[in-house]
Parts: sequence; C-alpha cells; structure tokens
Amino acid sequence: MIRAKAHTVPSPVEPGDHFLQGNQACAYGAVLAGCDFFAGYPITPSSEIMVQIVGQFASTGGRFVQMEDEIGSLAAVIGAAWAGARAMTATSGPGFSLMMENLGYAIMTETPCVLIDVQRVGPSTGQATRPAQADLMQARWGTHGGFPAVAVCPWSVQEMMTETIRAFNLAEKYRVPVIVLADEVVAHLRERCSVPAEVTRYSRHYEPGAPPFGPNGDSPVPSMPKFGDREKLLVTGSTHDETGFRRTFHADVQREMGERLFAKIALHADDIVRTEAYMLDDAEVVFVSLGFSARSAHTAARRLRSDGVRAGLLRLRTVWPLPEEQIRAACEGARRIVVPEMNSGQLVCEVRRVLGGRDVLSCIRHDGEPITPGEILEFTREAL
Repeated sequence: MIRAKAHTVPSPVEPGDHFLQGNQACAYGAVLAGCDFFAGYPITPSSEIMVQIVGQFASTGGRFVQMEDEIGSLAAVIGAAWAGARAMTATSGPGFSLMMENLGYAIMTETPCVLIDVQRVGPSTGQATRPAQADLMQARWGTHGGFPAVAVCPWSVQEMMTETIRAFNLAEKYRVPVIVLADEVVAHLRERCSVPAEVTRYSRHYEPGAPPFGPNGDSPVPSMPKFGDREKLLVTGSTHDETGFRRTFHADVQREMGERLFAKIALHADDIVRTEAYMLDDAEVVFVSLGFSARSAHTAARRLRSDGVRAGLLRLRTVWPLPEEQIRAACEGARRIVVPEMNSGQLVCEVRRVLGGRDVLSCIRHDGEPITPGEILEFTREAL
C-alpha cells in the first residue's frame, strides 16, 4: 500500500565516525534526510539543533527562519511542507505546549513534517536544563480530537541521527507529522556517531489530478500536490471531503475522514513500530523503558544477570503507536515487570493497560536528575 518512492542519495555530510552531541547528530540526521526548511525559536535544551542546522544549510542550500514563537514556528513548517519542502522544527516543554493547536492542524491536513521535542522538567518553565520524559502523553493526547500520533524515541547520539532520518521517511510515506521524543540527557550526551556514505529517503507520492484528501486506490494515504502544481488545492483544518472542500455538517464525511486517518497508522504499524529486545529469551524480570531511562535499565539488567537473576529489557524505539504486541510477548513469562521512566508514571499506565491488570511496577524519577542503574537495581531487588 505504500506509494511513496524510496531513493538512495550520497550523504551531504562527511561520512565516517564523528564525535557529536546528540543535538548535533539530530541536525545531521535532518540534513541526511533531505530537510531543506527549518523554522524555530531558541529554547533550552534543544537550541543546539537550530544552531547546527543553520551551519549545515550553508552548504546544502536549506532555508532557515527564526520565528517569533513556537506557534509561528510550526505554522511556518506546515506552510513550507505544502510548498514542497521537507520541513522541521525543534523545541522543548513550554514550546511543545504552544505547538499543540498547529500539531492538530497538521494531523487534520495530513501534512508531512518533523517536530523534535527535547524533553525537560516541568511543569511550566520548570528546570530548563534538566532532563525528563514527561511529554509522552502530551505527544499522543495533547491536541484535541484524539487522532493518532507517531512518535519515536532515541536512546543514543547515533539514534538522534538515525531516528530523525526515520521520522522524515515516516512523515513522507504516510503524510503525517512525526514527533521525535528525545530527552535532555541524550540531547547533550557526546558519543561517537557513524555517518553513512549513502542514505535512503522516501518522497511523498503525487499523482496529478488525484484527490488530495481521499483514498489513493488501495492506500489510505492520499496523493499530495504542492502549491504551484496547478491543482485545485484547498487546505483547511475543518472537516473536509476528499477534494478539501469544507463539510462541517456531514457526519458521514467526518466518519470516513476519521477512519482513514486512523487507518493510515493502523494498517502500517508493522513499518512504524520499532522495539529492541535485550536478554529476553529467558527473562524472569522484564524492564520496559525508552530513551535514556532504557540505557540505565539495560545496565541494571546486566548487573542482575551477574547476580543470577534473569533480567531483560524491551526498549521502545517507537512509543506512538504503542507497541502493544511486542509488550505482551516480552512480558508473557515474566515474574516481575518494571517500567523505569523519568516522569511521575506515564508509560507504566500504558503497560498496565496492555497487560490487562498484571502487576506492573513503576520505577520513576522526576526531580530533574537522570534515573541511574543503581536506583533501578535497588528498586528491583526490593521488589524481588
């Protein structure tokens, strides 16, 4: 059903190993993915992405605009995408909150774009330089209407690059906004990052004359023209038919449109959802985690193994749509299930829902400090 075309291009960044900060690697990933427009507003701890991508655009010819705020930033990204650009913005907590209305507009108008959220402690201004993973539910439910979101979650500097590339490809394949849910620790971590000599890019499908907001043959992903293609193109956040014409009093149009928006994600979950399994074949203790917390959980699992406790980790590279089948399979034979995360307990609620009432333990930290392997280890030993 995927009509977007893949093509391989030489890397616009010098291939080989680089020693990078996570935010720098994110900007590298964007350029590798073909990003040619960035609109943003500086906000800690994501500002280095904007600074780095300005430097990259000097050699690739991309366009950068510093907007007056985060509302305008995502609005500019949406407009650029409809002009044919591969567009991105980056922000953190308070800015992410300001983007919610336009995120809903991007979902409704099926606009391919990428939004990087480097999570920090809140609420409100909170601690601008300290880590958290408290935007999970906001990424899924922050915009009204309840329609599905796509969000990926890197745990390393390497994945700040590769998951950004994947976010662009998913956005282009399925005409959706894609969120990269990073956290401050990974964004400011410095590690070796390997840049490939070539990169695979997907480009949105366009079929002249096809309706821009309706099924495309057997695919729920519509053809996407751009302004300038001489199509009759109307882009509105109101309920609309396949031509884009407003139908705000038609229940059947709302139902059909909504079902197709859900189907775009549900029918392609196998392509969108990614998890990584570590030491799960015989695990009696299973950690389910993401981002930097998963790195600490991985170390805790290895230490438990050295003590004779069979521990393993299921890491969620995609958090939305939630990898429900993978969570069930990983936890099926576990004696204890522990969810480490840097918030007041968001992922654990979803894991409990998926596992239908099984006892799932919540190991949390939300004071602006990274959760450590020692904390997870102590918590788990007490639980055992």
